[in-house]
Amino acid sequence: MQFHIGPAVIPVNIPTPQALMTALDQRLRARQGFALATINLDHIVKLHRLPDYHSAYAKHELICADGNPIVWLSRLARRPVHLVQGSDMIRPMLTVAARAGRSVAMVGSTEETLAASAEQLMRDIPGLVVVMRHAPQMDFDPKGDEARRVLAELAARDVGLCLVALGSPKQEHFAALGRDLAPNVGFASIGAGLDFISGRQTRAPHWVRAIAMEWLWRAVTAPRRLVPRYVACAAILPGEALKAWRLRR
Repeated sequence: MQFHIGPAVIPVNIPTPQALMTALDQRLRARQGFALATINLDHIVKLHRLPDYHSAYAKHELICADGNPIVWLSRLARRPVHLVQGSDMIRPMLTVAARAGRSVAMVGSTEETLAASAEQLMRDIPGLVVVMRHAPQMDFDPKGDEARRVLAELAARDVGLCLVALGSPKQEHFAALGRDLAPNVGFASIGAGLDFISGRQTRAPHWVRAIAMEWLWRAVTAPRRLVPRYVACAAILPGEALKAWRLRR
């Protein structure tokens, strides 16, 4: 499935959760770096509005569908992909890293969240080793000096997989810089995934997710932050549907 953003193309090239696990296993065992992006409508809004975000996204080799609208658009285009949400993939990705004998790092969120998440995940996943955690300040520049120091440390520690929980667009910018400065590290942008594991945020119940209404659950819990975002997403949906229909034809 491909989404045409301006003059360029963003390919969703990881169609299933199993495809993601296979790609990660191959790259981690080969010590081959990568950047994984989880595209959703909010990302497409940013891709339209922010040229530098588009440049960062172009450095991501692996892209999966993180939102149901992306899945629906892919079906409309007759190029179906499955839902591969970053939050759901954290434990499977870390299990792959542990089995491949590669260490893990966490960048983003807060120190309390990172510590609680790392402790919980190392209890749950045999062989998992979290060798580095970094919780930046709110004004963290994903392309600045602090980011470069963190990336240098990731490379020096021979980290296999780095979970990036900085939120969009910071996490994609950080991962893009990482492809240049820490080329043997795999970067996976996971948004609020560690907050859910640590209990800092409560995720929508499974039945809400099953009926594709997690967005409404999140909007109710954080309306000031998320309602404007979802309005912007709704505004671009007809245009993206038209693009998908043209791909179908």
